[in-house]
This record gives sequence, C-alpha cells and structure tokens, in this order.
Amino acid sequence: MMRISDTFAGLKEAGRTGFVAYITAGDPDLETTRNLVLELERRGVDIIELGVPFSDPLADGPVNQESAQRALRHEASVSHIMDMVADLRSETDIPIVLFTYYNPVHRYGLERFGDHARTAGVNGALVLDLPPEESGDYRQVMAARGLDTIYLLTPTSRENRIRLISSCTTGFVYYVSRTGVTGERTRLADTVRPKVAQIRACTPKPIAVGFGVSQPEHVQEIANYADAVVVGSAIVRRIGEEGGEPDLVARIGAFVDTLVRPLRRTPNGSG
Repeated sequence: MMRISDTFAGLKEAGRTGFVAYITAGDPDLETTRNLVLELERRGVDIIELGVPFSDPLADGPVNQESAQRALRHEASVSHIMDMVADLRSETDIPIVLFTYYNPVHRYGLERFGDHARTAGVNGALVLDLPPEESGDYRQVMAARGLDTIYLLTPTSRENRIRLISSCTTGFVYYVSRTGVTGERTRLADTVRPKVAQIRACTPKPIAVGFGVSQPEHVQEIANYADAVVVGSAIVRRIGEEGGEPDLVARIGAFVDTLVRPLRRTPNGSG
C-alpha cells in the first residue's frame, strides 16, 4: 500500500521529476475514465488524481466544475468510483489519489470510505476543505488502513502553517502555485520557486506543484525545483471539448504526452 512513497523514491533514485495527472472520475463516463488512466500511465504519468464529483466544489474553477456536473449526470458516485479503481487494479499498479471534498466522504461514512478505499486499491486522498486541525478522526482512519492523507499549502502559507501541514501530510506535500481556484494560466507566478524552497527547508517530504500548470514550458520550469508537477484543468478541458469523439482517449493521451515529454530528456527534466 506504499505506492505513492515508493513512486517518489523511485523518481528520486532516477533523478527524475514526477508527473501527476488529474481527471474527474466519470467524465464523460467511468468506463472512459478507466481507459484514460491506463492511457495516461502508458504516456508516462506517474500518479493519477481522480476527482470525486461534487455539486459544490468551492476550490475548483469553471472547467473542473463543469466536469463534475457532467460526471454527476452519469451517476459517478463514490461507490462506483471505488469499484472502477478495484477493476483497474487487475491491469495497473499506478498510485491513485482521490481528490475530494469532505461532504462526499462524510455522507459515505468515514470508516466505510477508508475500508472501501483500501480494498479497492486507492492509495490516498486529498480532502480539499478538511484542514488538519479538524481531521484527527479522518487521519486516524486513513493511517490505520495504510492510506496517505495529503494536504495543500498555498502562497499565503506562513512557516508555522508549512510545518503543521508538512507534519500531517503523508505521501507528498501539494503546493498550490497560486491563490484562488483551479484553472489554466499562461505563466507561472514568480513566487513559486522561492516558496517551494521555503517548504523544502521545513520538510524532507516530496513536493508537488499544481494549479495553473498547463504548458510544457511550465512543466520544464517546475522540474528544476519540485519533485512532481500536477496538471488538471488543461486535461479536463480537453476531455470536455472532445467527450463525444470516438478517439477521445488517444487524443488526451497525445496531449498529455506533450506535457510529460520535457521530463524525459534528462534527470530532473533538464535539456
């Protein structure tokens, strides 16, 4: 059950920056999500974040909100997503993290959520609106089942907050490269690199950078100082635009290939 830690250990040994891809589970349907996971792994993605669709996703921008609505119309429930992951485990060991809000977890039942996640082969979860101060029971349930709990740090996080989050998170620290909701941006903020350095001074845990990352140039830049790059909205937008195409999976795979390519050149993505 240590797939996330083992993946980062392997990346470190290889001197390579990892690539984390976010897609909404059930958009356009769960069978396509299943096929997308396999295709993204084939294209070089190291970790998959599966968004659990929720009707009120406050941290998500319009692209991910619309994706969640499409998935909800296809009845992509927590239970169905878990079953899809369990089915995937016959074909892949890629680490899978559920990206969710606490409401779906609470409604599902905390113990039931942890049990089903473990038996399905989920490796961890990131609950966006559950801060560590309020997540003692949640962390205990997850830890007892060998599941990682991942928390966010933001550009406004001060050192005491960085140390708290770093002490509570397992698997990796997720740094949100800008304030606000998810979404594509044309350039990265100048503060990303120094903030990652500040976080690294507080923890030995791997650091992944996401939110606003959408271009190969962004991936190349982040590879110089982070342990992983996270891309979500740029992928999700294309899934929405091409959801009716018969070759959707191949098209998304080809796009993600352009993002992963900078990381293949030499260790740490350098040219």
